[in-house]
Order: sequence, then C-alpha cells, then structure tokens
Amino acid sequence: MEVNFGITLRGPAEPIPDQDARRVSRMRRLARARLNHCGLASMTDPVTLVVSELVTNAIMHSGGTQVGFRMQLRDGLLYLAVGSDAPGKPAVRKPNDEAEHGRGLQLVEFVVLGSGGVWGISDDGAAVWCLFPAKGEDR
Repeated sequence: MEVNFGITLRGPAEPIPDQDARRVSRMRRLARARLNHCGLASMTDPVTLVVSELVTNAIMHSGGTQVGFRMQLRDGLLYLAVGSDAPGKPAVRKPNDEAEHGRGLQLVEFVVLGSGGVWGISDDGAAVWCLFPAKGEDR
C-alpha cells in the first residue's frame, strides 16, 4: 500500500492547517485496516503509534508539499516508510526535561526496537523507515 498526498507549504512558525492535520488520523486508519486485512491486528498499537509520529513529523518539519506513506508485508516483515519531497535529513533530538516537543523519533526508536524491529533514515534523508517482525494471530 502506498499513499501520497499534498500538504500546505508553510513557514516553521505557522500553524498546521486542519486539512493537513487530519491526514495523520487518516493514515492511522489506513494502517489499522491494512493490519486487520493481513491478520496482524495484534500489531495495531505499536504500528499506528509509529505511523502517527512519522506522518506528523513529515507534515510539521519537512518544509515540503508532498508526503508519502508506504506499508508492505513481505517475507515475515512489515515495512513502513514515511517521507517528503523536501531536502534535509530528520534528526533524533535530545530535548531537556522541560521541552514539550522533540521526542518523536526517540519514541519511534523505543517502540520499533521494543517490538523486535529496526528503523532508520534513508541515505538521501527523504524518508524514515521501519521494519517490524510480522506478529499476528496466524503467525
């Protein structure tokens, strides 16, 4: 499954338009439906959390106008990738205890590794990807 969608070009201090913010819940619903279809409903919580974080990051921080979301099941692995058309490379931040933002990729790392998976950033920095071992009712 692959979904590409446009987002509003905005400056760093500008709020996210509602139509862009709604994309996050739509991608979570698509991921949940795909997991159910593939017999992987037991993976819904960690996968939808990661999808939510990655899509939110792409919308908030990419500075681009296009976001892509890919989810594939292959050889016992669930592959996720979220990217944008903007140059630059996502970075894991080390926020202080008082910071209200900046923990998204740390959370992604914690959830993916805790699920027995791996994650990374594409060489060109255009996408963040994750591999989860496919764990379902029939696996």
